[in-house]
Amino acid sequence: MTEQNRKTKTGYLLSNMALFTVSNFVSKLLVFLLVPFYTNVLTTAQYGTADVFQSALLLSVPLLSFNAGEAALRFGIENADKRGGILKTGLRRVLISAAVVFLLGAAALFLPVDRTLRVYAALFAMIYLCDALYEFMLLFCQGCENVKVMITGSVSCTAIIIASNMIVLLVFHMGLYGYLFSQMAAFLLSAVLMFFLVGGVGYLKDEEDTELSKEMFSYGRGMLLYSTSSWVNNALDRFYILLMLGASSNGIYGAAYKIPAILMVFQRIFAQSFQMSATKSYREKDSREFFSKLYTLYNAVMTSGCAVILAVLTPLGAFMFRKGFASAVYYVPFLLISVIFGALTGFLGSICLAYRDPKSMGFATAAGAALNMILNYVLIMGFGLIGAAAATLASYFCMFIIAFVRTGKHVRLQISIIRDCCVYLLILAEGILCMSRSPYYYVYNTIITIVILLIYFRQIKEIIQKKVKELWKR
Repeated sequence: MTEQNRKTKTGYLLSNMALFTVSNFVSKLLVFLLVPFYTNVLTTAQYGTADVFQSALLLSVPLLSFNAGEAALRFGIENADKRGGILKTGLRRVLISAAVVFLLGAAALFLPVDRTLRVYAALFAMIYLCDALYEFMLLFCQGCENVKVMITGSVSCTAIIIASNMIVLLVFHMGLYGYLFSQMAAFLLSAVLMFFLVGGVGYLKDEEDTELSKEMFSYGRGMLLYSTSSWVNNALDRFYILLMLGASSNGIYGAAYKIPAILMVFQRIFAQSFQMSATKSYREKDSREFFSKLYTLYNAVMTSGCAVILAVLTPLGAFMFRKGFASAVYYVPFLLISVIFGALTGFLGSICLAYRDPKSMGFATAAGAALNMILNYVLIMGFGLIGAAAATLASYFCMFIIAFVRTGKHVRLQISIIRDCCVYLLILAEGILCMSRSPYYYVYNTIITIVILLIYFRQIKEIIQKKVKELWKR
């Protein structure tokens, strides 16, 4: 790798990471601070129902639109002169999928079921349209490498959600319905804002490339197994809990996910930036060195962050979880550790997708999903919510191992497997100590955290030095 080439690729990645950091920290920090508010004004059952809506959207949007957003991201980077056609193709697919959901929602109104379920079906059809447009515009802007517009849309969405929630929940006391309506407004308004800022009106004047549209459809269809299996790993446990333990238990479990969401902020920042870099860099001869170095740094950040959060889990849980949600803290450790393996799988997935190999990631996520389905039923039956968390961790670890092997077809990463495995065992021990509440567990966890930070000292030092240099230049 030439020095100039290395600086160019690293600079592109770091530039995008800086922008995504602003977006994600502003958005996620504000949402994070709202968790005590939500757990104070919503019941566990209401929170659990809202969580099911979110989980259903995670499946239905990529499934029914045939991953229109992912296709727009992938092909938008490589086809800058055809982005108008890409926008038209993607929007048409999103609107067709929304029409299908609306028809199903309308049909549900005439079913002989409880009135509340019929109302939920109608609400879901409305929120589907808003969310599908929002998610598509986010990925389209990313594919256009217009990260600033994407960030504007993301931050605007968060601001609208917060402002509208304060009104509908505190002033009008609309409960769950108010919570859902505020999300619809935020998704729709932010999608429209991004459309105009990215120059959507001008893009729509371009003609579609029939051949490119077919390639986009084929790519999105090839990702269905991957996206569907990813949903199973991310959300199936919520539905098992809802059916086996009830909405209140699902609300507690959904609240427990809010602490792992802190670590997911870092994961999302890197994933968004790296996916763009991987698409640009995968054909270059020095891609192995580039990917290996980034994997090592990424792994160091995720594992160190997980260890630090586990070390302060007790006071953090006391701050976030109010009233009937207090027990949520016991289910956090396994969910938090699973974020590490989910993040690393996502990293490996970006490499495979850059090589237009969604089948490898589809196989990995399908295997994890199959294990998830089996373990969730067995472990929830025997151990309740902690069983669901353990099933999630096991499935993500399985998915990570398979993804690592399959990625080797394209790039053989140069990493220290023994060192990383030792760190994973230390983090698992830290998580078990958190759940056991053994005497002086917080002392042991602090020691483990320090050991992990020392193991990755060189990588962490390198990251800090780069950030200091960037700030100094500015």
